[in-house]
Amino acid sequence: MTPKLPRRPGFFEHYEELIGTWTRRLRNRQQAEDLAHDTFVRVLESDSAAVQQPRAYLHQTARNIAVDGYRREDRRGAMESEAIDHSVSSSGDPEHFMHAIQLADSIERALTELPLNCRKVFVWQKIEGLTQAEIAERLGLSRNMVEKYMIRTLRHLRDRLDGLQP
Repeated sequence: MTPKLPRRPGFFEHYEELIGTWTRRLRNRQQAEDLAHDTFVRVLESDSAAVQQPRAYLHQTARNIAVDGYRREDRRGAMESEAIDHSVSSSGDPEHFMHAIQLADSIERALTELPLNCRKVFVWQKIEGLTQAEIAERLGLSRNMVEKYMIRTLRHLRDRLDGLQP
């Protein structure tokens, strides 16, 4: 299904190919469609009018987005692992370890209850270490709005996690 976006010569004719390539690589059509969507958003937001080889540009952009995604997942996994290792080594208490796992699950569930922009702001700032200015630029928002999203997210997490303290 071709997206209903403004036509840019040379790009949209490669949409199905992009989905097919990334479905094979990721072994998941939904992830491939998400990646293709993100790719086209990035292309449409960029100055791509001067691109000589739209097909190669699309595939390279998709590859870059996929690599960024894998890096984020690696960082998230490393942070979770580090937190679990710290909780186990600092106390050696299996109950403390289980509490850390439950807390991580609770945080993840609480974040899914929030709007997408709140989740993005939280992950980009707290996990990826981006500044509010960088996040504002990525989302096309004011820094004030990014700060409001973070405050909303932190309040929500506090409310949801208040009863989970050991």
